[in-house]
Amino acid sequence: MSQLIKVPDIGDFSDVPIIDIYVKAGDTVALDDALVTLESDKATMDVPATAAGVVKEVLVKPGDRVSEGSPLIRVESGVPAPTESKAAESVPARQEATPVSAPMPTPPPSSPPPSTGDGASSLSPGGKVHASPSVRAYARELGADLSRVTPSGPNGRILKEDVTAWVKGILTVPGTTTAGASLGGGLDLLPWPKVDFSKFGDIEVRPLSRIQKISGQNLARNWVMIPAVTYHEDADITELEAFRVQVNKENEKTGEAKLTMLAFLIKASVRALQKFPTFNSSLDGDNLVLKKYFHIGFAADTPNGLMVPVIKNVDRKGIVEIARETGELARQAREGTLKPGDMQGASFTISSLGGIGGTYFAPIINAPEVAILGVNKSALKPVWDGKAFQPRLTLPLSLTADHRVIDGALATRFNVCLAQLLADFRRVTL
Repeated sequence: MSQLIKVPDIGDFSDVPIIDIYVKAGDTVALDDALVTLESDKATMDVPATAAGVVKEVLVKPGDRVSEGSPLIRVESGVPAPTESKAAESVPARQEATPVSAPMPTPPPSSPPPSTGDGASSLSPGGKVHASPSVRAYARELGADLSRVTPSGPNGRILKEDVTAWVKGILTVPGTTTAGASLGGGLDLLPWPKVDFSKFGDIEVRPLSRIQKISGQNLARNWVMIPAVTYHEDADITELEAFRVQVNKENEKTGEAKLTMLAFLIKASVRALQKFPTFNSSLDGDNLVLKKYFHIGFAADTPNGLMVPVIKNVDRKGIVEIARETGELARQAREGTLKPGDMQGASFTISSLGGIGGTYFAPIINAPEVAILGVNKSALKPVWDGKAFQPRLTLPLSLTADHRVIDGALATRFNVCLAQLLADFRRVTL
């Protein structure tokens, strides 16, 4: 017997779009199997099979709009169809769920997806999922990965209740929070490309060092999480360099520590930080923590990767002491003998590439600091003095600042101040 399955009583809705069709001609269906899904602006509902048998013809397609009584499927069956009223009772509308107040992050790949308790296994990440557009939109709003949600609907379909259950399960996973920022922002990124490079030629696989792994993770987080802007300035260090060379010559006989430009940079930076205390701060939620101490980190290039030793209380130390301490800490960094305390507590960092070269660069802020100073190799440049061009030794400065705390005007003022201190080091004493 041929049965025509129609849209049952769906209340006051009409011209409702069909968003999913789950059967095709030749399929065998049982009573109450979901045939199609309708979606109004308020509810999503399945139309179940009101007869068991073989699908002879599908009379609609996704996107078609239907109302009560519209024909959907023709089934060849000997099972009598229930009355319209009973069909309507078997198709309760699933009302839209209320979203939680904050987006939820997807669990780390290493964490097993929470179970919804029905014993079914979830799809593997990236696998095909069956869910209506409204469910997909709901999952996107919550930041839920549908490939990790265990389906409970007919034919393996994911329902909104499944998404809600998955989110509730995430709340019980240790180490997760409702604040996406605490887990790295909850970025929805494509998987990293996997390439067999050996197909294109000879290769050598070399594992990253432990320092590279740790610093890489920190730098990636800082690059993504901090809205940073880099500002450039040239400092005239002609007189300062002449003074440094003169003092080093005088100290050759006494064995005093050799003065480096980095030592002068560190001391001048602290004076600039004292004038602009915002640069010596950290963000803590909605609060700005202004630090009364001046601990300066400096990037040290080592065979195992970048390390950042910290000189404490620079405001209480002279240039000779700073030069001696930076030299000793750099040596320990190269030899791998730095203590953990030697790399903690920095309130501002300087990354100097002066010994290598380059002109300008954009250093990445070392969170939770709000700024970092990058320095390149000094170079002689012609500078107009009002009458003629004069050769001046200029030092390129690159200041990267967290724009949430430091705007462009403030960053530029800091750079100008620092350049003035280096041009006439007597200003440091003022």
